[in-house]
Amino acid sequence: MASKCPKCDKTVYFAEKVSSLGKDWHKFCLKCERCSKTLTPGGHAEHDGKPFCHKPCYATLFGPKASSVTTFTGEPNLCPRCNKRVYFAEKVTSLGKDWHRPCLRCERCAKTLTPGGHAEHDGQPYCHKPCYGILFGPKGVNTGAVGSYIYDRDPEGTVQP
Repeated sequence: MASKCPKCDKTVYFAEKVSSLGKDWHKFCLKCERCSKTLTPGGHAEHDGKPFCHKPCYATLFGPKASSVTTFTGEPNLCPRCNKRVYFAEKVTSLGKDWHRPCLRCERCAKTLTPGGHAEHDGQPYCHKPCYGILFGPKGVNTGAVGSYIYDRDPEGTVQP
């Protein structure tokens, strides 16, 4: 059965389908929510289930903010990973927070990340590949290791490819 496109709410047939963010889209409906640039599956950022191009849109809307040097008391901010003070000389800013350089790492695999060069889900950083794609991307063929196929069952309980 064909699914509905989350952008236009019309039926998406196999020949015109691209999968991203766990949904099937028309190729030309998968666009940045801010600038309407056509995106490729896996080649974009996500925030609250909506697609954004990495630069400039996602970085501008959800990336580091220049005003987050200290708290309103004038004290250095606390790192969201280790909860210790982050001083100016050691900080990197991402997801609107100040981090120690080694603390900005993928929530799943612990790979060290660069500000603006990673994905985000529920305020936590993830590397784009493979972690974000595996955890939050489309399920099915070629999303994990070689031969990672996921089959759905039809109402009678038989396996369908």
